[in-house]
Amino acid sequence: MTGTLYGVGIGPGDPELMTLKAVRIIRDCSVIVVPKSGDGERVALNIAAQAVPELGDKQLVELDMPMTRDPERLRTSHKAAADTIAGFLADGLDVAFITLGDPTIYSTYIYVHRLVGDRGYTAEIIPGVPSFCAVSAKLDDCLVETSQSLHIIPGSYGTLDESLALKGTKVLMKCGKSFPRVRQKLRDLGLADNARMIENCGFESQRIYTNLEEADESAGYFSVIVIKDPN
Repeated sequence: MTGTLYGVGIGPGDPELMTLKAVRIIRDCSVIVVPKSGDGERVALNIAAQAVPELGDKQLVELDMPMTRDPERLRTSHKAAADTIAGFLADGLDVAFITLGDPTIYSTYIYVHRLVGDRGYTAEIIPGVPSFCAVSAKLDDCLVETSQSLHIIPGSYGTLDESLALKGTKVLMKCGKSFPRVRQKLRDLGLADNARMIENCGFESQRIYTNLEEADESAGYFSVIVIKDPN
């Protein structure tokens, strides 16, 4: 019998926001996988360990997944990750690939999920609390109501003009090093006064900005900006 791959979303930062199912899957799996693509996934491992203390006793596998937009390098790294995981599955071992937030929202996991599934193995997605939902809760406000639309926008891609012109609530994720450019764009479009941001939501280092001018230019990687239409 072959094993199963689980893409486990562990939420935005607070281990108490991990679902019961996420905790159970991590406990049940023999192999825990995290990608070496930056600080984010090591943070995910530390969060999961707070909810699953026995995680440290399991086999931990770090997969090299570079932070790049080069399609060939990405394809190569995803294939190598799928190869490694398939080896464990073929041996009958269940694998938990842990990721911040939810595996279906801008997650590296989904590419490996597809490749493993294409090889005939069972792969399952375990949803997690999305960062923008946690941010909205911390801001003590809803994201949308009545007939309003919600738009999730990758801040480091494209010109943003078309996305920011949409009616409804805009959520900017993945700003990264582009935060200064994104903030200037919001100024230029007259949206800065309607924007609020949380950096490191759910962490001890969390900071809430009701005025983006107060944010440091280095803010970005773990930051989410919410822009609501004026009433």
